[in-house]
Amino acid sequence: MNHGEQFEELVRIVEKLRGPDGCPWDKEQTHASLLPFFLEEAYEVIETVDEENWETLSEELGDILLHAVFQTSIGEENGEFTLEETLKGINEKLVSRHPHVFGDKQADNAFHAKQNWEAAKQKEKGRESRLDGVPKTLPALIRAQRLQQKAAYVGFDWEDVEPVWDKIHEELSELREAHNGGDKEHVSEEMGDLFFALVNLCRFLEIPAEDALRKTNEKFTSRFLLIEKELARRGSSVDGSSLEEMDEIWEAVKKKE
Repeated sequence: MNHGEQFEELVRIVEKLRGPDGCPWDKEQTHASLLPFFLEEAYEVIETVDEENWETLSEELGDILLHAVFQTSIGEENGEFTLEETLKGINEKLVSRHPHVFGDKQADNAFHAKQNWEAAKQKEKGRESRLDGVPKTLPALIRAQRLQQKAAYVGFDWEDVEPVWDKIHEELSELREAHNGGDKEHVSEEMGDLFFALVNLCRFLEIPAEDALRKTNEKFTSRFLLIEKELARRGSSVDGSSLEEMDEIWEAVKKKE
C-alpha cells in the first residue's frame, strides 16, 4: 500500500476500535483523557531525536499520527469537526502562510520566511498582539524563547549579540544585589530576569534553551550515576562519602568524557 492507503487503513482501524464491537478502553476515551498519553508520546519523540535513534523515531511518529486520528475520530463522533475539515484546514493554512512559496512575496532567508508566517497568522486569526498565540502552558524556557522570537520578527530586538551579553551581566549583578538585600520575592523576580536573558542568548546563538537544559540534565544524571557506581566499587555510598570524595570522582568522570 502507498502512504495514502496506509493512512486510510489507520483511520479504519481507529473507527473499528471505537465502534460497537471495539476495544472498551478505546471507546471510553475523550479529547481530555488522551492528553496525558499524547504528551508522553511527544516527549518520547524528543527523546529519540536526542538519541538519534531514527528507527524508534519512525515508531514514535506513528504513535503521534495515531493520536491525531484518534482525536479527529472523537471530534467526528461528537459532531464537532471531521477529518476532512482538519486536513483541509492544515493544507489551506500551509499555503496561505507561505506566500513566498505559493504567492508573489519574497523571502530571502528563514527569518524573513518566518516573518511572513507570523504576519499572515496574525491577520488570519485577528489577533491584537504579535505575542498572542504562545500557549501559557508551554514549559517556561520554550515559552520565553517563542515570545522573544515573535517580538524579534517585528524588529523589537538587538542587532547583534553584544548587548545580550551585557544584559546577562546586568541581570546577574541585580540578582546578587537582591540576594544581599534578603528580599526573597525580589530575588525570585531577578532570577526570572536572568533566566529570560539567558534564553535570549540562546536565541541569538540559535540554540533551543529547553533542549540545552534537558541535555545538561541528562549529563548531570549520567555523571552522578557514575559517582554512585564508583563509590559502590570502593565499598562506600553517597550517604557515607564527603563532598570532596564525590567531587574528585566527578572531575575524573569529566576528564574521561
